[in-house]
Amino acid sequence: MLPLDTFFQYLETLRVKPGKRVSLKKFNTDYDHKMMTKEEGEQILREGIKQMSELQDKLYAHNQYSMLIVLQAMDAAGKDSAIKHILSGLNPQGVTVTSYKTPSSTELDHGYLWRHYTKLPARGEIGIFNRSHYENVLVTRVHPEYILNENNPGIESVEDIDEVFWEQRFKQINRFEKNIHENGTMVLKFFLHVSKDEQKKRFLDRIEDPEKNWKFSFNDLKERARWDDYMFAYEEMLTHCSKANAPWFVIPADDKWFARLCIAGIINRQFEKLNFSYPVVDAKGKEELETARQMLMNEGKVTNGQKKTKTARKRS
Repeated sequence: MLPLDTFFQYLETLRVKPGKRVSLKKFNTDYDHKMMTKEEGEQILREGIKQMSELQDKLYAHNQYSMLIVLQAMDAAGKDSAIKHILSGLNPQGVTVTSYKTPSSTELDHGYLWRHYTKLPARGEIGIFNRSHYENVLVTRVHPEYILNENNPGIESVEDIDEVFWEQRFKQINRFEKNIHENGTMVLKFFLHVSKDEQKKRFLDRIEDPEKNWKFSFNDLKERARWDDYMFAYEEMLTHCSKANAPWFVIPADDKWFARLCIAGIINRQFEKLNFSYPVVDAKGKEELETARQMLMNEGKVTNGQKKTKTARKRS
């Protein structure tokens, strides 16, 4: 197995560089299996989850920052299982997971970013968006007719949804993420890059396994038929919306265990950059701690005066 620092260098190659045109054909959906075995990777992941738990505790104690993790992918890429495995060691009280579906009528009566603002993590917490505000430049890019439900000024028909519209939407999303970053929310975004062949295998598995039937919808095949359109939409999104304050990472997702390891490694590296430590108690706080310690140590102890009082009460 290669040293961990080599693995961390590999993780940096998954980062989408700001200002660079993205071609997903240049990003692997798999890796060459020379870096480590599955068993070695799972051991590293267990250690990483333990480290993440300690860092989460410091995040909560520090109470100045929060973290937003965004997961986007084609169907069956492994977003749900990634959440389940990577966050298994975290304190659930400090984690919120939001899965976004078709917007409701109330949500459509607001700007498209409104429902995402309301679900941002509080200071000291980790928030996960399972699908996210990026659905507004992915699904709607492939199905622009959905935009008409938003009642946006100047948009009367699909013909009004041109390149200028999408450029404006990318800028709006970038401003949204810059704003929350400047107010203490770290943003990490992961595109789980699964191959079309691997998606086919996973769809067939869902169809053939009765316990997984519920995961499959015939509509999944309709969206699969638009694969090339979705790849174009993802490339546009990655090209325009990977910034230093909110980077995108393209995660090879054909091997679920390796995808989980990469995501956990990137999250831990981001935590480490903040160089978190537990808050230092000042002199007054230390005096209060010592007073509290003495009070706790003296609980249940009976003084001579108390003994005499009790004896006098018994005699009377």
